[in-house]
Amino acid sequence: MRATRTWQLTGIAVAALWAIALGVGTAAQATDPIVGTWQLDVAKSTYKPGPTPKSATAVITAVGEGIKVAVDAAMPDGTSMKWGYTSARDGKEVPVTGHPAYDAATVTKTSSTEGTIVYSKAGKPVASAKTAVAKDGKTMTVTTTGTDAKGQAINNMAVFTKS
Repeated sequence: MRATRTWQLTGIAVAALWAIALGVGTAAQATDPIVGTWQLDVAKSTYKPGPTPKSATAVITAVGEGIKVAVDAAMPDGTSMKWGYTSARDGKEVPVTGHPAYDAATVTKTSSTEGTIVYSKAGKPVASAKTAVAKDGKTMTVTTTGTDAKGQAINNMAVFTKS
């Protein structure tokens, strides 16, 4: 009986430790303000030279100390563009999949609420983005500058709200 009770207590202790460990891990990941589902606020966003997407959703999930970004956008011509990347946000280049203008990103976390992204195509930087999550954690602004495939200057400000 004593051996059975010891195993039951050990099993409960192990389960409790797992619950605590999982809870701490989830809490640590949840504290990163960029993690979540973000909807493009088209009315508050500006895309120069344009055009502005009809809609866009960015799902950012925690992956270890880094993030996985998955963007699903409805383009003005009715097509869909799905693209993304996974980065430790350590300034090392990572592949971008699904985006016609970028094939790599170099992501750096500059503070708990800000970061920079340099997008490249065929080894050449083509755009730079600064991300900032508001103190209330409900709004994210992504300001992108660079040059598009036609040689035109890019000057975009995308405003996202967390859903």
